[in-house]
Amino acid sequence: MPSIRARAALSGTRPIEPSLALVIAAFGAIYLIWGSTYLAILWVIASIPPLLMASGRFLFAGALLYSWLRIRGEPNPTGLQWRAAAVAGALMLAGGNGAVVVAEQWVPSGLTALLVGGVPLWLVLLDTLLGSKARPSRRAQLGLLGGFAGVALLVGAPGIGDGGPREIFGAILVVVGSACWAGGSLYLRTAPSPSNPLVLVSMQMLAGGLVLGVMSILAGEPAGFSLGDVTLRSALALAYLVTFGSLVAYSAYVWLLTVTTPARVGTYAYVNPVIALLLGWALAGEQVGFRSAMAAAIIVGSVILIVSEARSVSERSKSVGPAVRRPA
Repeated sequence: MPSIRARAALSGTRPIEPSLALVIAAFGAIYLIWGSTYLAILWVIASIPPLLMASGRFLFAGALLYSWLRIRGEPNPTGLQWRAAAVAGALMLAGGNGAVVVAEQWVPSGLTALLVGGVPLWLVLLDTLLGSKARPSRRAQLGLLGGFAGVALLVGAPGIGDGGPREIFGAILVVVGSACWAGGSLYLRTAPSPSNPLVLVSMQMLAGGLVLGVMSILAGEPAGFSLGDVTLRSALALAYLVTFGSLVAYSAYVWLLTVTTPARVGTYAYVNPVIALLLGWALAGEQVGFRSAMAAAIIVGSVILIVSEARSVSERSKSVGPAVRRPA
């Protein structure tokens, strides 16, 4: 997704610089809101089946955003654009977010966020495996080795839930979901997409919501669900996920990708886990053992290495680095 400056250069027009206050507010949204969504998910799935919840969340948010954009005059997407959005939505929202909501039944929200924070590791690894001409530097390679070592240490740590088979399965599920998210992000780099990135966001949410709905049905969730079982806290947390998590923060993220480098936007990867760990400890009584804390330090440090490397390369070449690309 080209930035405002890049698009202006291509069109011969002078770019309109965004206000500093708006940029700060957008970064605050992806830092704080995305960091808090893991705790919100934990509260929602306490009384709503996870896949059913995620399906409803993205279908509602996607339909609301898509309808608003169409009313404002955005053209109808082409069939190729819908197909690309469906692939990305299936990988990133159904695969990535679906893994998170299922895993949080057993894995503490803060540690789930920490595992998801390793997405930049997968972006670099998959980009290399898929034949990218930009080979990772030694610093990026060191970040990869350290990051995946930290993930392995965390997956085997007794601090994940009660340390039983379900907790280990949940942690592995999040790791697989993170790889799906990274794969979908890399796919979007060359996939056909509408000129307005928010249109693609709404299309992804609609497609991902549909896939999650099918998964929920196959898992038998609707049959055992009753609206009367939904608690007030779950309902309020779901409303928060729809409005702030899906609409506000997601839109802020996409907008930031158009006005600054993806490397800078990618700093969410080591801020979100810290926010989630603190909230899980303060509001959900989640405990983090010594081994988990060590794994957290290794993962966050490795992500910082990779993201800072991508930022320095981006600033030197004024191009987009692959290590921080998230959904658009």
